[in-house]
Amino acid sequence: MKEKKCKICGNDFKPFRTTQKVCSGSCAIEYAKVQEKAKKRKKIRKWQREKRIELMTHKDWLKKLQTVFNSYIRKRDQNKPCISCGKPLRGKFDAGHFYSVGSTPELRFNEDNVHGQCVECNQHLHGNLIEYAERLPGRIGPERLERLKQLKNQSNKLTIPEIRELIDEYKTKLK
Repeated sequence: MKEKKCKICGNDFKPFRTTQKVCSGSCAIEYAKVQEKAKKRKKIRKWQREKRIELMTHKDWLKKLQTVFNSYIRKRDQNKPCISCGKPLRGKFDAGHFYSVGSTPELRFNEDNVHGQCVECNQHLHGNLIEYAERLPGRIGPERLERLKQLKNQSNKLTIPEIRELIDEYKTKLK
């Protein structure tokens, strides 16, 4: 077997077994202590992660879903032009809502309501809604646009389990 470097003291040694990581008994004891500390840290991090998830509010879950949903929309529309101005979407672009999240939160996560939009149209022109409205029927069709208008007035408050399910669904779609 070829020589290895001791994980504790750094000296070169010739191992007796392929799995040997240290050069001596004293280094082995020290290595065991280091491994035990690493296991404890890992266990603490896992507990902290679980607690953080446990303490998340409805608003936190919605924020997380919005991030995953917007990533999906950007991936879906990456080779399409901006829904408002028709320019190719290059680099950074937004997931722009036709019906805004503030006025119609029930359509916040409706895929027909959200499309790739350049930063200029979405942020600087406040959605460029006149152009958006002209191009939307061409993108989703008149039937789906009519359905979107009908859904506009229906209440749809998501529960935390539903939000978690949607997060998983959109993460799967992203892959």
